[in-house]
Amino acid sequence: MVDTEEALVRACAEISLGEGPIGLDAERASGYRYSQRAYLVQVRREGAGTWLIDPIAFPDLTVLDEAFGDAEWILHAATQDLPCLADEGLRPRSLFDTELAGRLLNLPRVGLAGLVEHYLGMSLAKEYSAADWSTRPLPEPWLEYAALDVEVLVELRGAVHADLEAAGKLAWAHEEFDALLSFTGPAPRQDPWRRTSGIHKVRSRRTLAIVRSLWEARDRIAADRDVTPGRILPDAAIIALATNAPTTLQALRSDPTMHRRGPRRFLDDWHEAIQEALRLPDDELPTSAQRGEGPPPPRAWADKDPVAAERLTRARAVVTELAEEYDLPAENLIAPAHIRALAWQPPRDLSVETVREELRSRGARDWQIQLIAERLTEALDES
Repeated sequence: MVDTEEALVRACAEISLGEGPIGLDAERASGYRYSQRAYLVQVRREGAGTWLIDPIAFPDLTVLDEAFGDAEWILHAATQDLPCLADEGLRPRSLFDTELAGRLLNLPRVGLAGLVEHYLGMSLAKEYSAADWSTRPLPEPWLEYAALDVEVLVELRGAVHADLEAAGKLAWAHEEFDALLSFTGPAPRQDPWRRTSGIHKVRSRRTLAIVRSLWEARDRIAADRDVTPGRILPDAAIIALATNAPTTLQALRSDPTMHRRGPRRFLDDWHEAIQEALRLPDDELPTSAQRGEGPPPPRAWADKDPVAAERLTRARAVVTELAEEYDLPAENLIAPAHIRALAWQPPRDLSVETVREELRSRGARDWQIQLIAERLTEALDES
Protein backbone atom coordinates (compact mmCIF):
# COMPACT_ATOMS: atom_id res chain seq x y z
CA MET A 1 0.00 0.00 0.00
CA VAL A 2 1.22 3.47 -0.92
CA ASP A 3 -0.15 5.54 1.93
CA THR A 4 2.67 7.95 2.86
CA GLU A 5 4.13 10.95 1.03
CA GLU A 6 7.49 9.22 0.82
CA ALA A 7 5.98 6.09 -0.73
CA LEU A 8 3.96 8.17 -3.20
CA VAL A 9 7.06 10.07 -4.35
CA ARG A 10 8.81 6.76 -4.95
CA ALA A 11 5.82 5.31 -6.81
CA CYS A 12 5.60 8.37 -9.07
CA ALA A 13 9.31 8.20 -9.85
CA GLU A 14 9.15 4.52 -10.77
CA ILE A 15 6.00 4.90 -12.85
CA SER A 16 7.36 7.89 -14.78
CA LEU A 17 10.45 5.85 -15.70
CA GLY A 18 8.38 2.85 -16.86
CA GLU A 19 7.60 2.05 -20.47
CA GLY A 20 4.44 1.84 -22.54
CA PRO A 21 0.81 2.18 -21.52
CA ILE A 22 -0.42 2.15 -17.93
CA GLY A 23 -2.90 -0.39 -16.59
CA LEU A 24 -5.24 1.37 -14.20
CA ASP A 25 -8.15 0.39 -11.97
CA ALA A 26 -10.04 1.82 -9.01
CA GLU A 27 -12.00 0.19 -6.21
CA ARG A 28 -15.05 1.89 -4.72
CA ALA A 29 -17.34 0.88 -1.87
CA SER A 30 -20.64 0.66 -3.74
CA GLY A 31 -23.23 -0.98 -1.56
CA TYR A 32 -21.59 0.42 1.58
CA ARG A 33 -20.94 4.13 0.98
CA TYR A 34 -23.07 6.93 -0.45
CA SER A 35 -20.16 8.49 -2.31
CA GLN A 36 -18.64 6.88 -5.38
CA ARG A 37 -15.10 7.94 -4.51
CA ALA A 38 -12.10 5.70 -5.10
CA TYR A 39 -10.79 3.89 -2.03
CA LEU A 40 -7.91 2.24 -3.87
CA VAL A 41 -6.11 3.03 -7.14
CA GLN A 42 -4.11 0.26 -8.78
CA VAL A 43 -1.40 1.08 -11.30
CA ARG A 44 0.67 -1.28 -13.48
CA ARG A 45 3.38 -0.31 -15.98
CA GLU A 46 6.13 -2.32 -17.61
CA GLY A 47 9.44 -1.55 -15.94
CA ALA A 48 7.71 -0.02 -12.92
CA GLY A 49 5.76 -2.92 -11.46
CA THR A 50 2.41 -2.73 -9.71
CA TRP A 51 1.46 -0.08 -7.16
CA LEU A 52 -1.57 0.02 -4.88
CA ILE A 53 -2.24 3.61 -3.91
CA ASP A 54 -4.52 4.67 -1.06
CA PRO A 55 -6.21 7.91 -2.17
CA ILE A 56 -7.65 8.43 1.33
CA ALA A 57 -4.14 9.19 2.58
CA PHE A 58 -3.63 12.18 0.26
CA PRO A 59 -5.44 15.46 -0.55
CA ASP A 60 -5.33 14.45 -4.22
CA LEU A 61 -3.20 12.47 -6.66
CA THR A 62 -2.15 15.20 -9.08
CA VAL A 63 1.52 14.22 -8.63
CA LEU A 64 0.61 10.77 -9.90
CA ASP A 65 -1.19 12.34 -12.85
CA GLU A 66 2.03 14.21 -13.68
CA ALA A 67 3.97 10.95 -13.48
CA PHE A 68 1.56 9.40 -16.00
CA GLY A 69 2.21 12.24 -18.45
CA ASP A 70 0.80 11.49 -21.91
CA ALA A 71 0.98 7.71 -21.53
CA GLU A 72 -2.06 5.75 -22.64
CA TRP A 73 -4.29 4.45 -19.86
CA ILE A 74 -5.68 0.93 -20.10
CA LEU A 75 -9.00 0.65 -18.28
CA HIS A 76 -11.73 -1.96 -18.22
CA ALA A 77 -15.22 -0.40 -18.35
CA ALA A 78 -13.75 3.09 -18.25
CA THR A 79 -17.04 4.88 -17.55
CA GLN A 80 -17.16 3.20 -14.13
CA ASP A 81 -13.77 4.52 -13.01
CA LEU A 82 -13.15 7.78 -14.87
CA PRO A 83 -15.37 9.98 -12.62
CA CYS A 84 -13.83 8.81 -9.34
CA LEU A 85 -10.31 9.01 -10.79
CA ALA A 86 -11.00 12.58 -11.96
CA ASP A 87 -12.07 13.43 -8.41
CA GLU A 88 -8.53 12.48 -7.33
CA GLY A 89 -6.93 14.68 -10.01
CA LEU A 90 -6.29 11.86 -12.51
CA ARG A 91 -7.37 12.59 -16.10
CA PRO A 92 -6.28 10.62 -19.17
CA ARG A 93 -4.81 12.13 -22.33
CA SER A 94 -5.22 8.82 -24.16
CA LEU A 95 -6.97 5.61 -23.19
CA PHE A 96 -7.85 2.08 -24.26
CA ASP A 97 -10.99 0.48 -22.82
CA THR A 98 -10.76 -3.32 -22.98
CA GLU A 99 -14.47 -3.83 -22.24
CA LEU A 100 -15.60 -1.44 -24.96
CA ALA A 101 -13.13 -3.05 -27.36
CA GLY A 102 -14.65 -6.43 -26.54
CA ARG A 103 -18.08 -5.07 -27.37
CA LEU A 104 -16.92 -3.72 -30.72
CA LEU A 105 -15.54 -7.20 -31.45
CA ASN A 106 -18.98 -8.60 -30.50
CA LEU A 107 -17.47 -11.05 -28.04
CA PRO A 108 -20.01 -13.02 -25.98
CA ARG A 109 -18.34 -12.21 -22.63
CA VAL A 110 -16.82 -8.76 -22.14
CA GLY A 111 -16.29 -8.73 -18.37
CA LEU A 112 -12.64 -8.63 -17.36
CA ALA A 113 -12.68 -12.27 -16.23
CA GLY A 114 -14.27 -13.33 -19.53
CA LEU A 115 -11.75 -11.45 -21.67
CA VAL A 116 -8.79 -12.71 -19.63
CA GLU A 117 -9.99 -16.28 -20.07
CA HIS A 118 -10.66 -15.77 -23.79
CA TYR A 119 -7.34 -14.10 -24.65
CA LEU A 120 -4.90 -15.18 -21.97
CA GLY A 121 -6.29 -18.57 -20.97
CA MET A 122 -6.32 -17.65 -17.29
CA SER A 123 -9.07 -17.68 -14.68
CA LEU A 124 -9.30 -14.35 -12.88
CA ALA A 125 -10.51 -14.38 -9.28
CA LYS A 126 -13.38 -11.95 -8.64
CA GLU A 127 -14.40 -12.88 -5.10
CA TYR A 128 -13.74 -9.42 -3.61
CA SER A 129 -15.37 -7.29 -6.30
CA ALA A 130 -18.25 -6.37 -3.96
CA ALA A 131 -16.11 -5.86 -0.84
CA ASP A 132 -16.21 -2.73 1.32
CA TRP A 133 -13.06 -1.06 0.02
CA SER A 134 -13.40 1.76 2.55
CA THR A 135 -12.20 -0.76 5.16
CA ARG A 136 -8.84 0.07 6.76
CA PRO A 137 -6.50 -1.68 6.95
CA LEU A 138 -7.30 -3.59 3.78
CA PRO A 139 -6.77 -7.36 4.20
CA GLU A 140 -3.85 -8.90 2.32
CA PRO A 141 -6.06 -11.16 0.13
CA TRP A 142 -7.99 -8.08 -1.01
CA LEU A 143 -4.75 -6.37 -2.01
CA GLU A 144 -3.66 -9.41 -3.99
CA TYR A 145 -7.01 -9.45 -5.76
CA ALA A 146 -6.72 -5.72 -6.56
CA ALA A 147 -3.19 -6.14 -7.94
CA LEU A 148 -4.23 -9.01 -10.21
CA ASP A 149 -6.87 -6.82 -11.87
CA VAL A 150 -4.15 -4.59 -13.35
CA GLU A 151 -1.40 -7.21 -13.77
CA VAL A 152 -3.14 -8.55 -16.88
CA LEU A 153 -4.22 -5.29 -18.53
CA VAL A 154 -1.11 -4.57 -20.61
CA GLU A 155 -1.00 -8.06 -22.11
CA LEU A 156 -4.77 -8.08 -22.62
CA ARG A 157 -4.64 -4.73 -24.39
CA GLY A 158 -2.12 -6.09 -26.89
CA ALA A 159 -4.28 -9.10 -27.75
CA VAL A 160 -7.49 -7.09 -28.08
CA HIS A 161 -5.75 -4.41 -30.14
CA ALA A 162 -4.57 -7.06 -32.61
CA ASP A 163 -8.12 -8.38 -33.04
CA LEU A 164 -9.52 -4.88 -33.57
CA GLU A 165 -6.94 -4.28 -36.26
CA ALA A 166 -7.63 -7.61 -37.95
CA ALA A 167 -11.38 -6.91 -37.92
CA GLY A 168 -10.95 -3.43 -39.41
CA LYS A 169 -12.44 -1.87 -36.29
CA LEU A 170 -9.41 -0.19 -34.76
CA ALA A 171 -10.32 3.27 -36.10
CA TRP A 172 -13.83 2.85 -34.67
CA ALA A 173 -12.36 1.94 -31.31
CA HIS A 174 -10.10 5.00 -31.27
CA GLU A 175 -13.11 7.25 -31.93
CA GLU A 176 -14.92 5.65 -29.01
CA PHE A 177 -11.88 5.94 -26.73
CA ASP A 178 -11.33 9.59 -27.66
CA ALA A 179 -14.96 10.37 -26.80
CA LEU A 180 -14.37 8.93 -23.32
CA LEU A 181 -11.62 11.44 -22.55
CA SER A 182 -14.24 14.06 -21.73
CA PHE A 183 -16.55 11.70 -19.83
CA THR A 184 -17.44 13.11 -16.41
CA GLY A 185 -20.21 10.73 -15.40
CA PRO A 186 -23.82 9.99 -16.32
CA ALA A 187 -26.27 12.87 -16.53
CA PRO A 188 -28.31 13.37 -13.36
CA ARG A 189 -31.56 11.43 -13.45
CA GLN A 190 -34.85 13.28 -13.50
CA ASP A 191 -36.94 12.26 -10.48
CA PRO A 192 -34.47 9.61 -9.24
CA TRP A 193 -36.96 8.59 -6.52
CA ARG A 194 -39.05 6.97 -9.25
CA ARG A 195 -36.44 4.21 -9.45
CA THR A 196 -37.45 2.96 -5.99
CA SER A 197 -37.83 -0.79 -6.31
CA GLY A 198 -41.49 -1.80 -6.18
CA ILE A 199 -42.87 1.61 -7.16
CA HIS A 200 -44.73 0.02 -10.07
CA LYS A 201 -47.19 -1.35 -7.49
CA VAL A 202 -48.15 2.17 -6.33
CA ARG A 203 -51.33 3.53 -7.88
CA SER A 204 -52.30 6.51 -5.68
CA ARG A 205 -50.68 9.89 -6.31
CA ARG A 206 -50.75 10.55 -2.54
CA THR A 207 -48.86 7.32 -1.94
CA LEU A 208 -46.37 8.38 -4.61
CA ALA A 209 -45.87 11.63 -2.74
CA ILE A 210 -45.02 9.69 0.41
CA VAL A 211 -42.55 7.53 -1.55
CA ARG A 212 -40.88 10.67 -2.85
CA SER A 213 -40.76 12.33 0.57
CA LEU A 214 -39.31 9.23 2.28
CA TRP A 215 -36.81 8.72 -0.55
CA GLU A 216 -35.60 12.31 -0.25
CA ALA A 217 -35.33 12.09 3.55
CA ARG A 218 -33.35 8.86 3.24
CA ASP A 219 -31.08 10.40 0.62
CA ARG A 220 -30.25 13.36 2.86
CA ILE A 221 -29.42 11.07 5.78
CA ALA A 222 -27.35 8.74 3.57
CA ALA A 223 -25.36 11.61 2.05
CA ASP A 224 -24.70 13.13 5.47
CA ARG A 225 -23.45 9.84 6.88
CA ASP A 226 -21.82 8.57 3.67
CA VAL A 227 -23.76 5.32 3.86
CA THR A 228 -25.47 3.69 0.89
CA PRO A 229 -29.20 4.60 1.10
CA GLY A 230 -30.44 1.01 1.19
CA ARG A 231 -28.65 0.49 4.49
CA ILE A 232 -30.53 3.42 6.02
CA LEU A 233 -33.98 2.34 4.82
CA PRO A 234 -34.53 -0.41 2.21
CA ASP A 235 -36.67 0.34 -0.84
CA ALA A 236 -39.17 -2.30 0.29
CA ALA A 237 -39.61 -0.41 3.57
CA ILE A 238 -40.26 2.85 1.71
CA ILE A 239 -43.01 1.23 -0.37
CA ALA A 240 -44.52 -0.43 2.70
CA LEU A 241 -44.50 2.78 4.75
CA ALA A 242 -46.00 4.76 1.87
CA THR A 243 -48.75 2.18 1.47
CA ASN A 244 -49.52 1.97 5.20
CA ALA A 245 -49.04 5.73 5.76
CA PRO A 246 -48.89 5.64 9.58
CA THR A 247 -49.96 9.11 10.73
CA THR A 248 -48.66 9.11 14.31
CA LEU A 249 -45.27 8.41 15.81
CA GLN A 250 -46.73 5.54 17.81
CA ALA A 251 -48.25 3.97 14.71
CA LEU A 252 -44.96 4.40 12.86
CA ARG A 253 -43.01 2.87 15.74
CA SER A 254 -45.32 -0.17 15.64
CA ASP A 255 -45.08 -0.58 11.88
CA PRO A 256 -43.36 -3.87 10.86
CA THR A 257 -40.82 -1.93 8.79
CA MET A 258 -39.44 -0.42 12.01
CA HIS A 259 -38.50 -3.73 13.67
CA ARG A 260 -34.84 -3.24 12.76
CA ARG A 261 -32.67 -0.87 14.78
CA GLY A 262 -31.33 0.92 11.69
CA PRO A 263 -34.62 2.41 10.42
CA ARG A 264 -35.81 3.10 14.00
CA ARG A 265 -32.86 5.44 14.56
CA PHE A 266 -34.44 7.95 12.19
CA LEU A 267 -38.05 7.57 13.33
CA ASP A 268 -38.62 11.33 13.56
CA ASP A 269 -37.30 11.84 10.03
CA TRP A 270 -39.67 9.23 8.57
CA HIS A 271 -42.59 10.67 10.51
CA GLU A 272 -41.92 14.19 9.28
CA ALA A 273 -41.49 12.94 5.69
CA ILE A 274 -44.86 11.17 5.79
CA GLN A 275 -46.57 14.20 7.34
CA GLU A 276 -45.06 16.50 4.74
CA ALA A 277 -46.46 14.35 1.92
CA LEU A 278 -49.88 14.11 3.56
CA ARG A 279 -50.06 17.92 3.85
CA LEU A 280 -49.45 18.50 0.14
CA PRO A 281 -52.39 19.96 -1.81
CA ASP A 282 -53.72 17.75 -4.60
CA ASP A 283 -52.30 19.95 -7.37
CA GLU A 284 -48.76 19.42 -6.02
CA LEU A 285 -48.90 15.63 -5.94
CA PRO A 286 -46.57 13.82 -8.35
CA THR A 287 -48.11 12.36 -11.48
CA SER A 288 -48.26 8.62 -11.93
CA ALA A 289 -45.97 8.84 -14.97
CA GLN A 290 -42.75 10.80 -15.21
CA ARG A 291 -42.97 13.93 -17.29
CA GLY A 292 -39.87 14.28 -19.34
CA GLU A 293 -38.54 15.56 -22.59
CA GLY A 294 -38.28 13.36 -25.62
CA PRO A 295 -40.59 10.71 -27.06
CA PRO A 296 -42.91 8.58 -24.92
CA PRO A 297 -42.13 4.90 -24.23
CA PRO A 298 -42.26 2.94 -27.53
CA ARG A 299 -45.09 0.72 -26.24
CA ALA A 300 -47.37 3.77 -26.37
CA TRP A 301 -46.48 4.82 -29.90
CA ALA A 302 -49.07 2.70 -31.71
CA ASP A 303 -51.86 4.61 -29.92
CA LYS A 304 -50.26 8.07 -29.82
CA ASP A 305 -48.74 8.16 -33.32
CA PRO A 306 -49.12 5.04 -35.51
CA VAL A 307 -47.01 6.58 -38.30
CA ALA A 308 -44.11 7.14 -35.90
CA ALA A 309 -44.52 3.58 -34.63
CA GLU A 310 -44.11 2.29 -38.19
CA ARG A 311 -41.02 4.46 -38.68
CA LEU A 312 -39.54 3.04 -35.49
CA THR A 313 -40.19 -0.53 -36.64
CA ARG A 314 -38.43 0.14 -39.96
CA ALA A 315 -35.53 1.95 -38.30
CA ARG A 316 -34.98 -0.84 -35.77
CA ALA A 317 -34.98 -3.39 -38.59
CA VAL A 318 -32.23 -1.41 -40.34
CA VAL A 319 -30.17 -1.28 -37.14
CA THR A 320 -30.54 -5.04 -36.68
CA GLU A 321 -29.50 -5.77 -40.26
CA LEU A 322 -26.47 -3.48 -40.13
CA ALA A 323 -25.40 -4.79 -36.72
CA GLU A 324 -25.39 -8.33 -38.12
CA GLU A 325 -23.56 -7.18 -41.26
CA TYR A 326 -20.78 -5.47 -39.31
CA ASP A 327 -20.74 -8.00 -36.45
CA LEU A 328 -21.61 -5.48 -33.74
CA PRO A 329 -24.07 -5.34 -30.86
CA ALA A 330 -26.94 -3.14 -32.04
CA GLU A 331 -26.50 -0.74 -29.11
CA ASN A 332 -22.86 -0.18 -30.05
CA LEU A 333 -23.70 0.45 -33.67
CA ILE A 334 -25.98 3.28 -32.56
CA ALA A 335 -27.58 4.29 -29.26
CA PRO A 336 -31.24 3.15 -29.17
CA ALA A 337 -32.23 6.60 -27.83
CA HIS A 338 -30.95 8.22 -31.04
CA ILE A 339 -33.13 5.92 -33.14
CA ARG A 340 -36.22 6.58 -31.00
CA ALA A 341 -35.72 10.36 -31.19
CA LEU A 342 -35.37 10.35 -34.97
CA ALA A 343 -38.29 7.98 -35.51
CA TRP A 344 -40.55 10.08 -33.29
CA GLN A 345 -39.58 13.35 -34.95
CA PRO A 346 -37.47 13.11 -38.11
CA PRO A 347 -35.74 16.21 -39.49
CA ARG A 348 -38.21 18.49 -41.29
CA ASP A 349 -36.14 18.44 -44.49
CA LEU A 350 -35.37 14.73 -44.44
CA SER A 351 -32.14 13.85 -46.23
CA VAL A 352 -29.01 11.85 -45.56
CA GLU A 353 -27.24 15.07 -44.60
CA THR A 354 -29.92 16.22 -42.12
CA VAL A 355 -29.96 12.76 -40.54
CA ARG A 356 -26.17 12.90 -40.26
CA GLU A 357 -26.37 16.29 -38.56
CA GLU A 358 -29.09 15.11 -36.19
CA LEU A 359 -27.08 12.04 -35.18
CA ARG A 360 -23.94 14.12 -34.74
CA SER A 361 -25.75 16.64 -32.53
CA ARG A 362 -26.86 13.76 -30.30
CA GLY A 363 -23.31 12.51 -29.85
CA ALA A 364 -23.05 9.74 -32.43
CA ARG A 365 -19.48 9.08 -33.61
CA ASP A 366 -18.41 9.65 -37.20
CA TRP A 367 -17.92 5.93 -37.82
CA GLN A 368 -21.47 5.20 -36.64
CA ILE A 369 -22.91 7.95 -38.81
CA GLN A 370 -21.02 6.69 -41.82
CA LEU A 371 -22.39 3.18 -41.40
CA ILE A 372 -26.01 4.01 -40.66
CA ALA A 373 -27.07 7.42 -41.98
CA GLU A 374 -28.05 6.44 -45.52
CA ARG A 375 -30.03 3.32 -44.61
CA LEU A 376 -31.65 5.07 -41.66
CA THR A 377 -32.80 7.94 -43.89
CA GLU A 378 -34.50 5.43 -46.19
CA ALA A 379 -36.26 3.87 -43.20
CA LEU A 380 -37.51 7.24 -41.96
CA ASP A 381 -38.80 8.28 -45.40
CA GLU A 382 -42.55 7.69 -45.66
CA SER A 383 -42.82 8.40 -49.39
